[in-house]
Amino acid sequence: MMTNLFSVFDPSSSILNLSLNWLSTFLGLLMIPSMFWLIPSRYHVIYSNILLTLHKEFKTLLGPAGHNGSTFIFISLFSFILFNNFMGLFPYIFTSTSHLTLTLTLALPLWLSFMLYGWINHTQHMFAHLVPQGTPAILMPFMVCIETISNVIRPGTLAVRLTANMIAGHLLMTLLGNTGPSMSLILVNILIITQIALLVLESAVSIIQSYVFAVLSTLYSSEVN
Repeated sequence: MMTNLFSVFDPSSSILNLSLNWLSTFLGLLMIPSMFWLIPSRYHVIYSNILLTLHKEFKTLLGPAGHNGSTFIFISLFSFILFNNFMGLFPYIFTSTSHLTLTLTLALPLWLSFMLYGWINHTQHMFAHLVPQGTPAILMPFMVCIETISNVIRPGTLAVRLTANMIAGHLLMTLLGNTGPSMSLILVNILIITQIALLVLESAVSIIQSYVFAVLSTLYSSEVN
């Protein structure tokens, strides 16, 4: 019996007080060997092309000041989030990205490392970022406050955006699915078509949200160089 609508997202299966649901985060490791260590397959070629495209795009976003190899951090982040978003679309598999525990764990260390690196190595550049170019002298104190707040809330917005998008679609599908048994045959057919359409939408959201998370992380890192 559900005591709360959001309890469908809670980890429930456990052995010796260890939550087993979070193990779904590591299921992707089982799929890596056949893709990368054997003879290259079509999936390998497609995945390699996707990674190459992402590498070029992130390289452009980072600009000439970006360090060599830094794009691979964001490509790994994209792949990790994308995989976990997709796993959550399968029945009875726990969606780890619908929890702030995971999303904040990804966003907070990234943001903190960018801030520390920027303020230690490029202090003048970071101070210059607090006041946008062409700001009137009278508005400068207010702009510093606004820019500081927008900097501080960045990890929160990254984490909440991903979590909220994952919860919203899954919650809608759960609510619609629970109404099925009480419907007539015609309405059930309409419901199934709606659920398929929502599933396609959620698949697109899974890709878009992982891409948005990785791109915004890249942009935040490019600001500190």
